[in-house]
Amino acid sequence: MPDRRSLLLTLAAAMAVSPARAIGAPERIPLWPGIPPGGGGPMGPLRRDDSGAVSNIATPVLEAFLPERPTGIAVLVAGGGGYARIGLVKEAYPAAYWLAAQGITAFVLTYRLPQEGWNDGPAVALQDVQRGLRLIRAQAERFGIDPARIGVMGFSAGGHLCGMAASRSAFRSYAPVDAADEGSARPDFASLIYPVVSLEPPYDRTTSRRSLVGEAPSPADSAAWSLQTYVRGGCPPIFLVQTDDDPVIGPEHSRILDTACRAAQVPVEYHRFAVGGHGFGIGRSDTSVALWPRLYRLWLSSIALTR
Repeated sequence: MPDRRSLLLTLAAAMAVSPARAIGAPERIPLWPGIPPGGGGPMGPLRRDDSGAVSNIATPVLEAFLPERPTGIAVLVAGGGGYARIGLVKEAYPAAYWLAAQGITAFVLTYRLPQEGWNDGPAVALQDVQRGLRLIRAQAERFGIDPARIGVMGFSAGGHLCGMAASRSAFRSYAPVDAADEGSARPDFASLIYPVVSLEPPYDRTTSRRSLVGEAPSPADSAAWSLQTYVRGGCPPIFLVQTDDDPVIGPEHSRILDTACRAAQVPVEYHRFAVGGHGFGIGRSDTSVALWPRLYRLWLSSIALTR
């Protein structure tokens, strides 16, 4: 849960895009009833760096941000950080507050990181996002959510994770642990903001690649964790945002995914901005990338998710 300093920074970022409304403290929901699949993991408390990014994640959780007047739409939000940390304060929390201000119930996912000693290695984050989607569906009535209007929103490595959730929803990354796992892990729509897409050369110079498949992966491992490998008809609609001057995740990543979606006839809306760099989250009000949340809201209307 955000501390006082993190909360103030988060609210300031969210207000730069949308006026703040009366949204209470988030409800914390553990992902797993016991030890996560495979076991292992780090010891000790959560670590938080000066930017508000977290690591040493022993207990993955969802945090529910509840709107005053819910529309029935829900979005699971995943911050980035190269699968080495998770950007909560700069990315996930501002997005969650903004979504809640639009009447969208937001669930911030603090997912396990593959290099923190988990026995299931690179699969752990995918396990967590699939479990998160199933838990949201299982509790849809309690939160006033339409189970057919549940989406994902991910930034950078979180965009890769949400893209995997969208493209590999039929893949069971863990054995069922309770009744919630009888539900679907398919998101109904996906928004990927400056996402990591390919782990294959020459686009493999990312922390995400090193975290997921190591320094010298086989071609098969690199392909197995590249989003474009799994794009097929039946994937949910995708909303993409990318800047041409991103020095961390080059614009080629989003272009690869856009091309794969169009080839598979998956509905995709791709917004390119000339400048903005990387890690802009929901965007500062004095920059052109701050337009993307409004474009996202219009996109939800265009795919008949808002009324």
